[in-house]
Amino acid sequence: MKYFVAQGEDRNFGISTRSTLRGSYIELFDGVTHYELLGPEAGEIVVLVGGLTVPLFYWDQVVAVLHDAGLRTLTYSSYGRGYSDRIRGTYDDALFIRQINDLIQSLNITEPLHVVGASMGALIAMEYVSQNAVSVSSLTIAGPAGLAKKPLALRLLQSSDSLAGFVAKNFGRKLLAKHESNDLGDRARAAELSAMLQDAYQYEGSLYAVFDTVQHFNLFNRTALYKAVSASYVPSMLIWGKDDLVTPIDNLDEARDLLQPEQSHVLECGHMVPFERSRDVANLIQAFIKIHSMRSTS
Repeated sequence: MKYFVAQGEDRNFGISTRSTLRGSYIELFDGVTHYELLGPEAGEIVVLVGGLTVPLFYWDQVVAVLHDAGLRTLTYSSYGRGYSDRIRGTYDDALFIRQINDLIQSLNITEPLHVVGASMGALIAMEYVSQNAVSVSSLTIAGPAGLAKKPLALRLLQSSDSLAGFVAKNFGRKLLAKHESNDLGDRARAAELSAMLQDAYQYEGSLYAVFDTVQHFNLFNRTALYKAVSASYVPSMLIWGKDDLVTPIDNLDEARDLLQPEQSHVLECGHMVPFERSRDVANLIQAFIKIHSMRSTS
């Protein structure tokens, strides 16, 4: 898809712009990444990977609980999201895997990590684990993508760059609004989610980034990846929302069979489990990490 700037994207990034925004920034191979490395300096590090549309702020309530539990967290916005650069190129699997690898290496993090991913971020997390199993202590995935059947409409979009660009530019915001309406089962934080997303959508190239990702990132038919993670013997935990409309819970049994997680939990919520049930998810994560801590608690 050819790069474009959509109507309403009237802001761009620069040193002066980012100096007024929350978080830290680092130049990586493909561009600047927006990240936060926070929490007790002596704590084991938890890396949290967001999904298709969300910035790092998505994890705020989760990380607060993890910090209270003595854990250190690394959150970041994928390219095209939050305050990370909008890439004038292809948003495929290789880009997002390179970003997480580059970020961890550039921050000189060498200790074993606990990795958490949600939705599309679960696939990025799993790919990272499959490539770096020896340096990962545990994996948690919530509402993971990769098992649903590819819709006909998406197959059509992926068949033509010109068609994909036309749809993205002319109908992209309506399609994203529809997607957002399906994200939450409990609408209590819907306004907060919408404000978070709309803030990021003001920056040039945001709509392009999301739709190029949909066109080029492999969101479907990822059974081989689930099997590879299972074969890595990294301890894993699976969390799913009972009323998930985006990655339906119908796929839960298949995910269990493929991943063979040590633990599996179903919560009363929709797709965005870490956002809707932040404290519950954080408590599950910190308890799972405690079991698989690389440090002596004596």
